Amino acid sequence: MPVEELFFEIGSILILAAFFSLIIFRFRQPLILAYIVTGVIAGPSILALTQSQDIFSVMSQIGVAFLLFTVGLGLNWRLFKDVGGISLATGVGQVLLSSLLGFVAALLLGFDPISSLYLAVAFAFSSTIIIVKLLMDKEEIDTLYGRISVGFLIVQDFIAILILLGMSAVRGGASLEQAFIDVFVKAIILSAVLWLVAVRIIPKLLSYVAKSQEMLLIFSVAWCFLIAGILVFFGFTMEVGALIAGISLSGSLYQREINARIRPLRDFFLMIFFIVLGTQLHLDQAIVLIVPVIVFSLLILIGKPIIVIAIMRILGYHPHTGFLAGTSVAQISEFSFILIAAGITSGHIQGDLLAFSTAVALITIAISAFCIENNDSIFEKVRPLFHWLEPKRTLETEKKRNIPVVPILLFGYHPIGSVVLPVVHSLRQQYLIVDFDPEVIRSLSAIGEPHIYGDVSDEAFLDELEADRAKMVISTIPDAAVSSDLLTFLKNKSFRGVSVVTVHTEDEARLCYELGATYVIVPNALSGEKFAEILKGNRIQKKAWTLDRKQFLR
Repeated sequence: MPVEELFFEIGSILILAAFFSLIIFRFRQPLILAYIVTGVIAGPSILALTQSQDIFSVMSQIGVAFLLFTVGLGLNWRLFKDVGGISLATGVGQVLLSSLLGFVAALLLGFDPISSLYLAVAFAFSSTIIIVKLLMDKEEIDTLYGRISVGFLIVQDFIAILILLGMSAVRGGASLEQAFIDVFVKAIILSAVLWLVAVRIIPKLLSYVAKSQEMLLIFSVAWCFLIAGILVFFGFTMEVGALIAGISLSGSLYQREINARIRPLRDFFLMIFFIVLGTQLHLDQAIVLIVPVIVFSLLILIGKPIIVIAIMRILGYHPHTGFLAGTSVAQISEFSFILIAAGITSGHIQGDLLAFSTAVALITIAISAFCIENNDSIFEKVRPLFHWLEPKRTLETEKKRNIPVVPILLFGYHPIGSVVLPVVHSLRQQYLIVDFDPEVIRSLSAIGEPHIYGDVSDEAFLDELEADRAKMVISTIPDAAVSSDLLTFLKNKSFRGVSVVTVHTEDEARLCYELGATYVIVPNALSGEKFAEILKGNRIQKKAWTLDRKQFLR
């Protein structure tokens, strides 16, 4: 294709994407929807603008690589080690139960057993790309449900990789046992080599290339492609390679700067990825299977979240956390297409199942993106449905032990709360830590910290806790809805103490001040350490706190 035609093709698609983005943004919806709609309109079913499929496919794969590279850069294993057990249990349990549910549904819809098995397993996985992007956009990837979600996505991706490796082994004539042994041996050797490089070589290289911002950018991009290429050569996927490339740089002093430099590239190429996804929908084939498309879309949008909520509740997590994590899995994965395509190539299933999968993907991605963006407000509307799942209060038992109303309440322990706690100790006042992460509660119990399990957004719980009688209430949970609920409760109770809440943006901070907050933490502008210094200097004197509002917002 001549360069001018290719330029016109890319330009036309970008103009369409910008047009639909303006519309979607006007209604405050995720821009992913605009990109997918652009792909549908520009695809072969309508305008047929995407003639250079190979070029767009490569660009979309680059977007996936950059996304997982930035995920690896920001991966803090100290934060994820606390959710390893729940991530493993939820990831494996959700895949198994979703596969079983999907297999039965496919058989009832008239699919043959082999096609039913492929669809069930393929649709059991959720999209790491979409979930991570939306969580990063919302700045909630470090929240409890965000860490759990990313954790079980990694588990799911590992399961998907094993399945794909098994299929490759079968096609190549090797046994499954031999294929998995080869993978584990390679993984051990590569992990040792990469660890050595990351510890011994990378710090020296980065200290040199960081002298030039341009050199830092090109080195980071080259490192991503180098490690991804090496791992592909040894039989792993490009996605795994890009993720590991990011992890190898995550411990460096320059990881934030690298992330900031890569992000514009990542966002551009990811936009192409979602546009390409939209182009794969062939309307004529999808319409023929409209009933199965609707049924499977409902199973994914409703069934998968219910499975996650149930597993997490069995493991002791609050329905609120389960709901937020559950809504994040309500779509199908990029691995779903790879698995379906492998089945078609092997001759196990018919080619029209790819169009069927694309239709299900578009519906579930569009709706789940909206749900993730608005998960807190949606939970407030459906909360009555989950009251029977909420844990029994232990407050009456606590009162029998004559635990008095404490002067300081600290809502949320990780990550800011753990930084603030030593200063709370220095205030020499009674305090109570409130959290609804069972792992945190167990760790607090082990170290002898006063604690209680509860949901700060539950007004009945705050009433039982008599939060309005405290002198200082600190919430380190970076959620505008939680902060607003807490401040509204305190305002209605004519609270006269010091109230400190945490949000993501300055606009949310202003709203919290209007609701009566004495001080607002914005993690991007104010670290936990800096807040601890302010807390130490001001003690529990409300007058001193209020002087800093305007200064903080400037």
